[in-house]
Amino acid sequence: MKFEHLVEINDLSNPTIEVISREQLWRGLVLRAEMPKLFVSYLDDASIMDRTEASMTRTLKYGTLEVTDQVSFTHLEHVHYDVAAQKDIPQSSLRMSIEEPQPDALFVRFAYDSGNVEPEDAEAKMYNEYRKSAYQEADVETVRIIRELAESGRLDALPS
Repeated sequence: MKFEHLVEINDLSNPTIEVISREQLWRGLVLRAEMPKLFVSYLDDASIMDRTEASMTRTLKYGTLEVTDQVSFTHLEHVHYDVAAQKDIPQSSLRMSIEEPQPDALFVRFAYDSGNVEPEDAEAKMYNEYRKSAYQEADVETVRIIRELAESGRLDALPS
């Protein structure tokens, strides 16, 4: 299943909503990778196994389920999550890309790929529609949390 959608960050037509910068948004997307428990309430534990400036390897624990993923960063552009096939978990990926069609008009494009290329039967189609809905809800929640963090100053640049 391949699925993507856009979430608007700044509604420039609404003057009551604070405009957050591309840099604040970027720091929020990176924070989601570094501290996923802030964004995923049902995550029991997360640890970073290896880290470079451009990537990290993490282990996430959901009860008895353990998932290892690779997260790569293209500064101010996108964060890419890649889960290799492991035990009962198929290969999958998620890319969160920042789009800015005009100054301050920020969006995040969430692009999912389950790695499955087989045609969907009725049951798989129903299950995938449920997954798409859950992904959208989680992504809107991610943006809500990033906005809260930005509005509270937690995503501002650190003083030099």
